[in-house]
Amino acid sequence: MSERFHRPTKLPGDRFEAYQGAEDPAETLRVAHDTANALLDRVRNGADPAIIDRVVAYTDEHGIDALAELWARTSATTLPGALWRLYLLRAAVRQDPEHASVQFQRGTEVLGTIDAAVAGAQQPTGPAEIAELADRILRGVFTGDFGVALDRAVSFCRLMSAGATSIADDQELVNPQRASALTQRGLRYSSTALELADCARLWRKGSLD
Repeated sequence: MSERFHRPTKLPGDRFEAYQGAEDPAETLRVAHDTANALLDRVRNGADPAIIDRVVAYTDEHGIDALAELWARTSATTLPGALWRLYLLRAAVRQDPEHASVQFQRGTEVLGTIDAAVAGAQQPTGPAEIAELADRILRGVFTGDFGVALDRAVSFCRLMSAGATSIADDQELVNPQRASALTQRGLRYSSTALELADCARLWRKGSLD
């Protein structure tokens, strides 16, 4: 994505599916991997709730582009790639919790799976609940099992994808442009779910770097 954001970045839901990385210079990749590993090790070893709070809320103060400069250009199935996607999910939700909660709630209604339980969502899931859920998923990266945090994010993305697609179907005749945007968003969430599922498998095999 060529557009440069100003800090702090505002990321409405309709920007989520469009945020892409650029080419991957070797030095950028090295820094991305080093910073991701250092962040995970430092926060976990410190185990200070205040530090975890600051790390989770980092993009609220500095903007999502601050992390994009480090991690957005890495492969999806790497540690920095996984962390980037988790931060991006949180940013998208917290910038537009009302629409995010509508999509999520619709997803729980149409999907008919255990994903809502895996994600750890409260029912019904309103704007406050989905913002808190996004925080808890990211917080789990630094306080619990990284694989479990990824599993929860996968389920979250599946529900968001199903919800966006279902709402797109409703909008097809009355607002085709809106329907198209929601369809693209659903596809992006579905793609992210697959990427994070791959990351979870690699993490459990000890090969997510």
